[in-house]
Amino acid sequence: MGVSHSNLDRVKEMLENDPQLLYVSYDWGGGDYESGIEAAGHVGNKEIAEYLLSKGARYNVYLACMFGHLDVVKQVLTFNSSLLNSKGPHGFTMLHHAKKGEANAVVDYLQSLGAVQTRIDFYAKT
Repeated sequence: MGVSHSNLDRVKEMLENDPQLLYVSYDWGGGDYESGIEAAGHVGNKEIAEYLLSKGARYNVYLACMFGHLDVVKQVLTFNSSLLNSKGPHGFTMLHHAKKGEANAVVDYLQSLGAVQTRIDFYAKT
């Protein structure tokens, strides 16, 4: 998953050699799973995330935050407001993803709902 943080050429090469890597998640331990697109998402690498999405990677609310898709974020939180401080890979929250993606409208919206944490201890009970 490490190459999905920052190395688009290597991501392309790896997917060309093994397209099923698109759907692989790595277990960092204790149930902290991370897929390639989630790796790109939590560091704000839109170029890699867009490439992976174009190949069929799974889209989620954390990516919506990173990309600034405010309408999607609002819909998800209207459906289930308790997800506001949910933990993504490595405990990174929606607010973290929005900040990494420089999605200011999403940052403002999440903060208006009370989001303050960008990372939650993955092993802490909530």
